Amino acid sequence: MTSPLPSRRRPLRVVAALAAAAALVLSGCTSNPLAEQYRSGSGQGYISGDGAYTVIAPEDRGEPISWEAAPLDEGGTLSSDDLAGQVYVVNFWYASCPPCRVEAPDLEALYQEFADEQGGAGVPFVGVNIRDSAAQSLAFAEEFGISYPSILDVDSGAVRLAFAGQVSPTAVPTTLVVDAQGRVAARISGLVSEPSTLRAMITDTLAESS
Repeated sequence: MTSPLPSRRRPLRVVAALAAAAALVLSGCTSNPLAEQYRSGSGQGYISGDGAYTVIAPEDRGEPISWEAAPLDEGGTLSSDDLAGQVYVVNFWYASCPPCRVEAPDLEALYQEFADEQGGAGVPFVGVNIRDSAAQSLAFAEEFGISYPSILDVDSGAVRLAFAGQVSPTAVPTTLVVDAQGRVAARISGLVSEPSTLRAMITDTLAESS
């Protein structure tokens, strides 16, 4: 099985260089207490002290998220049906958002890291650009080496509406892990400052389906 998502592949050395640059930006934050709390806990029903990280136990998750075909920045469309049965990651962002620019290389690196999961289909990553045109979104992808596509949600707001209650309109970036039943399993509100936390969220959600 192959992922329905198109992919803007970049040489991995570019991704590694960008990740290293982001690490320099964040070098003053080498120890993240929220990540330590997450790793030391069970990962079920966990909410960080400031509400930035949330992991929802399977029995407490809401209804599956659903949206109709929405335009992608590189052409074509994507709907929730295209991702049915897969664990996937959604990142709400826009090009001039400073933390979105900082976390972009880490998101790409994690996307590459999970490329062989789910029977080789990978774990799809989907950006949801809430503000920009296709040209702006693609320019951002080129600058930061992002190889997964983004939905252009600026005109309809349909994807934001589908995730209403999971994503605050003012909390950008927000990153969600969606389980194989289409339900939100984990959320990071704000910058993904500790990639290992998102890695653990993805890994734990994948394990539920194994």
